[in-house]
Amino acid sequence: MSQQTLAVMQETFTIHSFDVDTPIPPAVYQSKVFFIARTYDELSVVCPSHVKLDSNEQEEDWAALEVLGPLGFSMTGILSNISGVLASAKISIFAISTFDTDYILVKKSLINDAATHLSKAGYKVVNS
Repeated sequence: MSQQTLAVMQETFTIHSFDVDTPIPPAVYQSKVFFIARTYDELSVVCPSHVKLDSNEQEEDWAALEVLGPLGFSMTGILSNISGVLASAKISIFAISTFDTDYILVKKSLINDAATHLSKAGYKVVNS
């Protein structure tokens, strides 16, 4: 399998957790990029850090790597391989998948280390 190109996004993100029945804060929809997931147990929102939300818990200062796509559904192992490289480097991730591609969030303080390890593993890492 050929290695993908990953783009470091310009935004810094915050990951928020809300009670499952919390309405999605309207400020989220004003962002150019955001991710929302509701399960039976919680509501999670990932949005640029400049969007201030009153959440139950939040994790700040995440940088995002976008796997440049679109990626076909028949492609396998993409997220597994990238997360494996980062796990070997002891870099924790928060992964998000969309219809077209995957996003790998790492703590902003570790983005340069992540890029270095991914480059050594054959991935092309560029700034978006």
